[in-house]
Amino acid sequence: MVEPLVSILVPSHNSARWLPATLGSALAQTHPACEIIVVDDGSTDESAAVAESFSDRGVRVVRQPQHGAAGARNAALREARGEFVQFLDADDLLAPEKIARQLTALSAAPGGMLASGPWGSFAGEAAQAEFRPEAVWADLAPVDWLATSWSGGGMFPPVVWLVPRALAESAGPWNETLSLDDDGEYFTRVLLRSRGVRFVPGARSFYRRHDGSRVSAGRGRRAAESSFASVEQKERHLLAVDDSPRTRRALALHWQRFVWEQIAAAPDLATLGLARMRHLAADLPAPDGPRAYRLAARLLGWRRARRLQLAAQRFMHR
Repeated sequence: MVEPLVSILVPSHNSARWLPATLGSALAQTHPACEIIVVDDGSTDESAAVAESFSDRGVRVVRQPQHGAAGARNAALREARGEFVQFLDADDLLAPEKIARQLTALSAAPGGMLASGPWGSFAGEAAQAEFRPEAVWADLAPVDWLATSWSGGGMFPPVVWLVPRALAESAGPWNETLSLDDDGEYFTRVLLRSRGVRFVPGARSFYRRHDGSRVSAGRGRRAAESSFASVEQKERHLLAVDDSPRTRRALALHWQRFVWEQIAAAPDLATLGLARMRHLAADLPAPDGPRAYRLAARLLGWRRARRLQLAAQRFMHR
């Protein structure tokens, strides 16, 4: 029996500190047929050299000027030859049997399904990772997964998924105009072209928390604009497939979280997001928060209370 080839795709920008462990976890996969492709996205540290030090173990390295996470992943996809795709950010880790377990589950599932699994976040050692089950840790139909996630049921970082190559090709490339939540927009398209998600309990992934450089940009005006554009596109993708009260409410909650996150940094975009939220579902409860915020929200409304909360946080961190 010929084992299916899995392409492990690693976008990297200034990740020299993390790459040895990340590539080590890719090379340690028990599935025997994996190719590992690192795209160095304009690093100014030793990332490319670190990646190339693994070339004698079969790791392929592509260097390019900086195009961001989506551009690096698209470059990796163009190089990939596998029947399945595993995205692996340069600071995350795979458990040794992650891919093998997901392939086994997909082999017993209907065609056109995605595989997911548990993920834990860690800051120091992977052994300290915290695995906190959420509602999306389940076998779910595509629309059910998205509605559950956007209603507060959790999310998955890219490392969790194992994607059949045919689904990736059907969904199209990563959107290179996005810098923040490019993964959310991309996997929305992948999910909506799939037959559903098969959750594999033993297929664990590890998401690293740190303040160092990431291939995705997470702060500033560009990040806020990217997040806004991503939610807009996700709304369009989902409503084209299922325009129902349930999906509209889930999208309204998604817009509410955008407003919560960007109300101080990008108030103009937050105002637009609030209008989308109200158009989709006008009766949402106020977001929850700490006791002081809740008291202020009763008196002033949740948006003013959120601004006060953020102002207090900035004052405390001076």
